[in-house]
Amino acid sequence: MALIDLQNISKQYDTKVILKDANFTLMQGQRIAVIGQNGQGKSTLFKIIMKAVEPDYGEMSIDKSIKIEMLDQQPKFEANLTVREAIEAQLKELKAAKTEYEEVTNKIIEDYENKELLNRQSELVTYIDFHNAWDLDNTIERVLIEFKLKQYENKDVNLLSGGEQRRVSLAGLLLKKPDVLLLDEPTNHLDVYMVEFLEQMLLRNNFTLLFISHDRYFIDNIATSVVEVDGGVLRKFNGGYSSYLEQKQQILENMQKDHDNLIRLVKREAHWMQRGVTARRKRNERRKAEYLDLKKKVKSNPAAIRKMSIELQREQKSFNSEEKQQNKKKMLYELDDICKSLGDKLLIKDFTTRILQKDTIAIVGPNGSGKSTLLKIFMEKMEVDGGRFKKGDFQIGYFDQQREMLDNEKTLIEVFCPNGGDRVVLDDGRNLHVYGYLKNFLFPKEYLDKKIGVLSGGEKNRVALALLFTKKVDCLILDEPTNDLDIPTINILEEYLLNFQGALIFVSHDRYFVDKIAKKLFVFKGQGLVEESFQPYTEYLEIEKELIELNNLENELSSTNNSTKKEEPQKIKKQTKLSYKDQREYDKLPEEIEELENNIEELNSCLMDPKCYEQKGIVAVSKELEEIEAIYEQKVEKYLELEELVESFKN
Repeated sequence: MALIDLQNISKQYDTKVILKDANFTLMQGQRIAVIGQNGQGKSTLFKIIMKAVEPDYGEMSIDKSIKIEMLDQQPKFEANLTVREAIEAQLKELKAAKTEYEEVTNKIIEDYENKELLNRQSELVTYIDFHNAWDLDNTIERVLIEFKLKQYENKDVNLLSGGEQRRVSLAGLLLKKPDVLLLDEPTNHLDVYMVEFLEQMLLRNNFTLLFISHDRYFIDNIATSVVEVDGGVLRKFNGGYSSYLEQKQQILENMQKDHDNLIRLVKREAHWMQRGVTARRKRNERRKAEYLDLKKKVKSNPAAIRKMSIELQREQKSFNSEEKQQNKKKMLYELDDICKSLGDKLLIKDFTTRILQKDTIAIVGPNGSGKSTLLKIFMEKMEVDGGRFKKGDFQIGYFDQQREMLDNEKTLIEVFCPNGGDRVVLDDGRNLHVYGYLKNFLFPKEYLDKKIGVLSGGEKNRVALALLFTKKVDCLILDEPTNDLDIPTINILEEYLLNFQGALIFVSHDRYFVDKIAKKLFVFKGQGLVEESFQPYTEYLEIEKELIELNNLENELSSTNNSTKKEEPQKIKKQTKLSYKDQREYDKLPEEIEELENNIEELNSCLMDPKCYEQKGIVAVSKELEEIEAIYEQKVEKYLELEELVESFKN
């Protein structure tokens, strides 16, 4: 059943058509990513669904029984609330449901044949199950920690920065779990570890979700389908970002020659995505198999944990021999044992590196770890506390979040042609007409006479980046260049950066962008440690996660051994049966697993039958099979886990 159904929706502002006869449907359990160039109607679609904007015409059908909530770009909170109180204030209904459940359960003990009470208990169990709210206090605690809000939990929420307030609002929405959740750029202001936690929450709790994002890995990991907004029309693609690219490429190849440039960009993007993801998936599958095998053997061979940890650390620190050679490239920066603190916080300790003429370096790590401080050191806006920092004689092009290089009073043509005329000379010597150049950054001709001050944040970012590539520089330093950019603009930025002949140093939380552009990482690990790595960022993160799991496994094993030795003389109180929630899940899982097995068998049969897969599309069938097999594996693993518990109670 459709929760939201929009038919032939149109919306126009003055002469600009935003949506034209647009159709959109959201079913329960779907997670739909909305992508497209800024200003094309993504946010308008959200506002129409939230009933903040009325369409000019068209039909809207929204299930009246469901709750739809949206993450605001600028959240508002009541006065005098702490961070924890602001989160808990969003959970009043869940807490009331838990209280009522306890009251009803106590009444049933005395009146166990009361059908009204039993029905109400069943309704409350379903409601609490859906919102995963049986252990709210612990879940709140975990969200505070994962979103780096624990240190602020007793601070007035209205005194936090805009990014921190968005994290508070997002935390409350995730715990509240509305029937439909709308997220506009949810990964902004989140570091990669927070994004990973967000992905886990959305997938584990089976959210019905509509979201706008420029984070292509996030889209690929989360989305069940992608809706592209282009020229007022909504076009739907099944699967995540990689599937979108495959389907988009096929559509573009069937279109006229005017789209050659766009076809080239999509082909390059699709090729990179396929090559990068496939290679990484193979490595990860191998390591995952080793890790699962290790977990089975760990009780009989605990030394294997250390062995695998050492192997992973070697892999993470693997050094590209070609990069070791400092050959004859021009030396730009030389850092020897530099140290830097801000207040009492040590950000950089004894960091040594060399940066050469064509190095491409991403500076990554958690928020507040010192990444922007290192950029300021490279820009000579901040001095080191200790060690030796040497900068060569070369020109720097700098892009920052404040866009300081732009004058709000000037028009676009004045910015790009300050000495008059209508030609732009690029850093590679090419001489282009200003409109021809700005068209590459998705600016229409009528924008040439617009003042910078009237442009949106995303449009100003595009101007700043376009201006940067007209400068003759030896090194580009970029601070979060993909923020406020849409995916088409990021693709253009990536093409320019890949063709740039100088050095590139940038800070970014965009894993896809870092994987595609960077050849080297400076990883801020905390407590002043900065580590160099030549791995793709997502692979580095995967190994880092496995190292943490191995460390936890080792600690758990050590703790179990110590506990057993200490408590042998005592009688230990053991769990004797499954919890109410686990028992319900254990009872339902066999039927669910059987149904999934039937689905898998049907899809495999379809892939063997040309009539079937040609009708449905082989990519769509393969994608559906992959998704169902993943769910099947999770269900089987959970069932085996519960079955093991049941068997342990019998012994």
